[in-house]
Amino acid sequence: MSGHSKWATTKHKKAALDAKRGKLFAKLIKNIEVAARTGGGEPEANPTLYDAIQKAKKSSVPADNIERARRRGAGEEGGGADWQQLMYEGYAPNGVAVLIECLTDNKNRAASEVRTALTRNGGSLADAGSVSYLFNRKGVVILRKNGLTEDDVLMAVLEAGAEEVNDLGDSFEIVSEPSDLVSVRTALQEAGYDYESAEQSFLPSVSVPLDAEGAKKVFKVIEALEDADDVQNVYANFDVSDDVLAEVG
Repeated sequence: MSGHSKWATTKHKKAALDAKRGKLFAKLIKNIEVAARTGGGEPEANPTLYDAIQKAKKSSVPADNIERARRRGAGEEGGGADWQQLMYEGYAPNGVAVLIECLTDNKNRAASEVRTALTRNGGSLADAGSVSYLFNRKGVVILRKNGLTEDDVLMAVLEAGAEEVNDLGDSFEIVSEPSDLVSVRTALQEAGYDYESAEQSFLPSVSVPLDAEGAKKVFKVIEALEDADDVQNVYANFDVSDDVLAEVG
């Protein structure tokens, strides 16, 4: 799993710096709006909203944008869209399974965007349930190392419900059950550790190893999907080695 996680973490950092920043901001703002609508507008009483706001702050989304999204979602300000949460399933090249999480105000447009991104890049849409069984819902916290060791992190989070700590190079990935996510990130805060992000995610139970050629094809599909305005997150069950990551850049 670490190969996929390392790729995703690196990609997110780059996205915060490059020309796709506006698209990333829009997705993070949408997350805040939906979290506030579904769980209430007070971050301290709504862990999903709290984590969505923290992630947006870490990605340098302006504070005014964050607050307006929170207010729209909470109904304190007009203009919020009626976002629907949808999940599509599909395949990328090399038999890689893909879960595509969407937030949209137009279900037909979202379905069309997902289908087009897949089929134009060697993938295909799959029936519901075809690949979702290959993934488990987990709580995932990303923590920059900043001189910390794996033992330091384990000491802080083990009693909070963490299941494993994975070394991603510059960061640690802390995996837990979704219900333990808040206690894990709270334990990190109490230990004085500044985490990058905390959110529920889908992690694969079985991974498909890829060489450089296969990785290029799969990354192309994922990038096409993530370029779609209605797509929030893409999860895939590939694994790539450090050498392959370096080769494909």
